[in-house]
Amino acid sequence: MRQRARIGIPFALVLALTLATTGCSTATDDRAPKGEPAARTAAFGSCGRQLSFDRPPRRAVALDQTSTETLLELGLQDRMAGTANLKTKIPAQYQDAYAKVPVIAPKIATGEQLRAATPDFVMAASGDLYTKDRAGTREELAALGVPAFVSAVDCPQHDEAGRTPFELLFSDYERLGEVFGRTERAGRLAREQRAAVAAAGANAAGATARDGRRPTVVYLYSVFNGMPYVAGRTGLPGEMSRIVGAKNAFEDVAEDWPEVSWEQVAARDPDFIVIGDLSERGRPGDSAAEKRAAMAADPVVSRLAAVRENRIIEVPGIELDPSVRSVHALGLLAAGMKDLGYVR
Repeated sequence: MRQRARIGIPFALVLALTLATTGCSTATDDRAPKGEPAARTAAFGSCGRQLSFDRPPRRAVALDQTSTETLLELGLQDRMAGTANLKTKIPAQYQDAYAKVPVIAPKIATGEQLRAATPDFVMAASGDLYTKDRAGTREELAALGVPAFVSAVDCPQHDEAGRTPFELLFSDYERLGEVFGRTERAGRLAREQRAAVAAAGANAAGATARDGRRPTVVYLYSVFNGMPYVAGRTGLPGEMSRIVGAKNAFEDVAEDWPEVSWEQVAARDPDFIVIGDLSERGRPGDSAAEKRAAMAADPVVSRLAAVRENRIIEVPGIELDPSVRSVHALGLLAAGMKDLGYVR
């Protein structure tokens, strides 16, 4: 359910007033950290809107955990004025940097909470965080001179045709590096993750089920009110499957995470199942143990060979959505398929 902003006057007006009274930073604020060049003028398209920069942002706000961890991976914690919408624990490698960033909202940020942070750059993994009843629209922010970045993965139709979700993710790193003057660090990150994708796909040609076809997989993301949510065609797991030589059993469903029935899962009879562990989110049915118990309790799914023979791979659930950590889940998938005997 969407959270409505508790504001009594238009978002655009209150944000304009707040920004106007914040004051200008000194010239030294524009200097990049030691060893990093200052950004030159940058301009590019982001999900259908043109963004332009004549200096690196100094007060970036990340509207979700995915965006937050991307900025932290690029070493930009000192350029962040806020973070929001934490879903799971911050990984150990980011905890010290994360502690330096103000939390403007524990869940989805409202327009009031965003304007209190006086941002000069806002970032989100998906465009649905930019609405009037959430952080405000991108048009409102643009009118105030605040660029609103959206991950290219969320809107591939606005990018070069044929680019994979991982390539779109890596383009985010490179564009952010250009904006913040971290081109070397962003480029290194993109190269390292491209290499991880290549390593995960090294044995894809030899991936086979017992009858010689490509092995099929169901990705179980969550169980809510007893109903399973699985990966459809448009989510990142479809691309992960292609990379490792598997086939997403629900690739015919044009959604990221559709709700299905246990009978539909059973009818697809997957060779193996990937469980997304969301235990840190804390909702009923989120943990890997609860998902296993739900499958074992279902009279039909419990009879599937994948369940009876424990052909199950567990990965962190948040890593099944596009993020700086997704290559880790991809590596777990590739290794798990090898352990299950699907890679010769």
